[in-house]
Amino acid sequence: MATLEAMNIVIPIKQVPETSKVKMDPTTGVMVRQGVEAIINPLDLYAIEVGIELAASGGGRTTVISMGPPAAETAIREAIAMGCDEGGLLSGREFAGSDTWATSYALARAIATLPPCDLILCGERATDGDTGQVGPGIAAWLDLPVVTYVSGILRGGEGRLVVRRLVEDGCETLEVELPCVLTVVKEAAYPRLPTLRGKQRARAARVPVWTAADIGADVGALGLEGSPTRVVKIESPTVARHGQICTPKDPGQVEAAVEGIIAYMEKLDLL
Repeated sequence: MATLEAMNIVIPIKQVPETSKVKMDPTTGVMVRQGVEAIINPLDLYAIEVGIELAASGGGRTTVISMGPPAAETAIREAIAMGCDEGGLLSGREFAGSDTWATSYALARAIATLPPCDLILCGERATDGDTGQVGPGIAAWLDLPVVTYVSGILRGGEGRLVVRRLVEDGCETLEVELPCVLTVVKEAAYPRLPTLRGKQRARAARVPVWTAADIGADVGALGLEGSPTRVVKIESPTVARHGQICTPKDPGQVEAAVEGIIAYMEKLDLL
């Protein structure tokens, strides 16, 4: 990690279900979160780590923000326990059901109400949606430059950063002006675990809860009403292939299993 001058860093994070079996409400088209344990989006942990390292290196400050139900405050406190300086939560019924457009708008409005920041760090994407749209969306709302898939910050100074970005056939080196938005990938850092002292500080920390009025947001641009995308149909995938497992337990069964495999391959004209 490069040694940089002091920066005010904002890290938007998301709380996601701790399961790969995400359920959707077929009527509203939004995710069902009740009864499912939630964690910090795993890919946001890398953004948190990069921010903490940058702040420690240059004497900067990190602020973590999130949007979600009141229970999402635990994600803010976990980030503070890891080493972030402070955090805040966007929460209220007006935010419920927001798609990536409405989510990025709300987060951008929240960031605009904070003291001016030099850098906004986001995870590559959220594991419950896999769109990767919120980080670039924040940049668009705030009219800031954005670099996606950042795997490392090489150097900085004089209001600029030089970053390494992963692309399909390797990597590229880019220079970007500050303030800017970066979305980082797993190669950017190795997330630390919260310490006992960090947990004690997080427990005592004040986590403000902001409403749409607090951030000056247009309520009509939030939630389901402000979301231009809709889930119009939900279908569960069906398994088209059914395999057969052979578990021979003696030489005779081994021979029978091999003959069965050969016969099956001949049937498919593979031999």
